[in-house]
Amino acid sequence: MSTPVRTPIRTETAAGVRSIVLCRPEEYNTITPELRDALAVAIDEADDDPAVRVILLRAEGPAFCAGYGLDWSTEMQAAEGSMERVWDSVLDQREMSRFVSTYMKLWYARKPTISAVQGWCIAGGTDLVLCSDIIIAGEGASFGYPPSRVWGTPTTAMWVYRLGFEKAKRYLLTGDEIPAPEAVAAGLILECVPDDQLQEHAMAFAKRMAQVPGNQLEMLKLLCNQTAENMGISSTRTLGTLFDGVARHTQEGRDFVARSTDIGIRPAVRERDDPFGDYGSRTKA
Repeated sequence: MSTPVRTPIRTETAAGVRSIVLCRPEEYNTITPELRDALAVAIDEADDDPAVRVILLRAEGPAFCAGYGLDWSTEMQAAEGSMERVWDSVLDQREMSRFVSTYMKLWYARKPTISAVQGWCIAGGTDLVLCSDIIIAGEGASFGYPPSRVWGTPTTAMWVYRLGFEKAKRYLLTGDEIPAPEAVAAGLILECVPDDQLQEHAMAFAKRMAQVPGNQLEMLKLLCNQTAENMGISSTRTLGTLFDGVARHTQEGRDFVARSTDIGIRPAVRERDDPFGDYGSRTKA
């Protein structure tokens, strides 16, 4: 008997709240093209459903999202070496923009979007979650962008708009891990609650918001978001997506991919993070 294919996304609706749930718990809900496409459809459907007033993004398992599925993404870049053409920055940006456009659906959805985060929310996971209107985390959650140390830049580039210049530079220029309480104090997320209360608390907050008329919610969200639009969020996002491709193809980025091919992606990531003593290297340090 063949094993049924598990969908990377499932949805639930209650009291005007559409829950969109990431369902790759064994893989820490890492991002794949299949998850990207399913998430895009789920957000669009929720935004178009008149019975939905608030969109709640959450995840199964110990981690909200540990970034991109690095096994397939490093293998894809390693395969570029066998191609007759050199790396094409325009093609790279076009392909990465497909991921970025999905994340930005949380920002551009007419309805408010809330994310409930547990465990790891790092690298590409932050590209996704920082597009939400509201982020609530469990006390044990951790954020950060470790690829800023090598092999990437934030594509949606929401850090400055949430943190301001100096704090955004403080975290991006080190790639440091940000525990949830520190993320609250810095202004990256709204609040953190005990881990065992996260889902109940986030749903209660979403239901409270859903009591406001839908047209009011849409106007207020647009009013707030327009400030960031006026500051140039679109051009920042374009530059972030372009630089992400460049960072993956610098000498250091190519060396990282080669090292990942030789010893495996997880040991290569640990080698990158060991000097900083955080993320997967934290217990070792």
